[in-house]
This record gives sequence, C-alpha cells and structure tokens, in this order.
Amino acid sequence: MSNVSEKLGIKIERNPPEDKLTQLGVRQWPKWGCPPSKFPWTYESKETCYLLEGKVKVTPRGANESVEIAAGDFVEFPKGMSCTWDVSVAVDKHYNFEYILQMDIPVPMNEQED
Repeated sequence: MSNVSEKLGIKIERNPPEDKLTQLGVRQWPKWGCPPSKFPWTYESKETCYLLEGKVKVTPRGANESVEIAAGDFVEFPKGMSCTWDVSVAVDKHYNFEYILQMDIPVPMNEQED
C-alpha cells in the first residue's frame, strides 16, 4: 500500500514500489542535480520528480513551515508554486513536467513487465 501524503500543496510518496516507477517510466526521465545550496524556484508547470539522492527543505512562499523531501521520495509540485529550496545534501533526481501524470493512478497489474 502506498504512503502518499500532502503538505502545503506538495504531494509526497515515500519509497514507492519499483513497479510503479517502471510503469511511469521514471528511470527514463531527464535528470537534474545540484550541490548544497539555497535558491528560489517557481513551478511554471506541475513537476513530478523522484529523488535518487539528497535532502531538501522546500518552503512555499508565504508559508511558516517547510516540507522535507529526501532520497527515495516521489514528489509532485503544483503548477504556479513559488518556493525556496534549501538543499542540505546534494540532490540527484529524475523529473517530469508532463501535466497528465497523476500520483493516485494505480499501476494496472496486467501491464507489469516481466
């Protein structure tokens, strides 16, 4: 059973099953990374990403609290969100801006690869 939570508009699934990552083609998505740093970011479109490495505190503009994401997290940031990324451990992630991706779509059992 998946463990999806939502905080401050950011959806996080901790350690999603490999079959879900395969079904979505996550390992074929582009990769991006950065060293420890702090910077502002605005999502012009919805981003879904899977963190391979790293640890980040994301603080949406106007929020008094942060969302912490780390290696093994499958994360969805909503379109239009402005936030600050505070990277404490260097990040390496797969990312996708495809607007049709939905975290709550179950993986069809009959479409798994052998």
